[in-house]
Amino acid sequence: MGDSDYDDDYDDGEEFQKKKVGQAIKKLKIRKPGKAPGSRLQRSLSAKSRKRLHSSDSGGGGKSKTDHEFDDLEMQVVRYKPEGLDTLCRNTKFSRKELQIMYRGFKQECPTGIVNEETFKEIYAQFFPQGDSSAYAHYVFNTFDHDRNGTISFEEFVMGLSVLSRGTLQERLQWAFSLYDINGDGIITKEEMNDIVSAIYEMMGRFSEPTVDETTARDHVDRVFQKMDLNKDGVISLEEFMDTCRRDENITKGMAIFDTVL
Repeated sequence: MGDSDYDDDYDDGEEFQKKKVGQAIKKLKIRKPGKAPGSRLQRSLSAKSRKRLHSSDSGGGGKSKTDHEFDDLEMQVVRYKPEGLDTLCRNTKFSRKELQIMYRGFKQECPTGIVNEETFKEIYAQFFPQGDSSAYAHYVFNTFDHDRNGTISFEEFVMGLSVLSRGTLQERLQWAFSLYDINGDGIITKEEMNDIVSAIYEMMGRFSEPTVDETTARDHVDRVFQKMDLNKDGVISLEEFMDTCRRDENITKGMAIFDTVL
């Protein structure tokens, strides 16, 4: 398992591995406060995490406890390896070649093998420069982060992408429902729908037609929510969501645009 499945040039010799890990650590080295920003890993560490680690600083000579904890964190991240190709081939709808292509691209953007929410937002922003995609990227990130640990592994990434690009209509609708069901309680409230719709409008920016303000977004949500809330109990269940979407030709066609071959 690991990189050997994904990279034809992979060498698992001990000396090669030491050199590879050493280079990765050097590239990801977290600088002390006051120095210029370094890698994405440094920027991804939240202020809360930094405060917690610095509070345990021993203050003595040589390497402090804080320094060792940062080193341990670096090693933990660098050593992350994805599942074997055969496993991902069975669990997704991608071929070995497609998975290899995606993994190389994933490692180029995320050398550590995992991506946190901040980096995910940065990547999303590249595709939607005309608006603010941060809120929508946050919600999409949560649907990919299945174990809720604040990072997306390559496995989680391709599992989510497999559903969106190769999944059945039912699988894609279930993913869409999970996106709108922000707190994961199995129902969609009007507030949750408004949060997602507003995030979409913010992401589209000046290209949204017609130009959207907060009132326009709420009016749109009111119309859609009334259509989907079949039993008029003030919330939308999975069954109501699926039933309404299946009967709406525009939604069905919209889901089909995700079909793609890498």
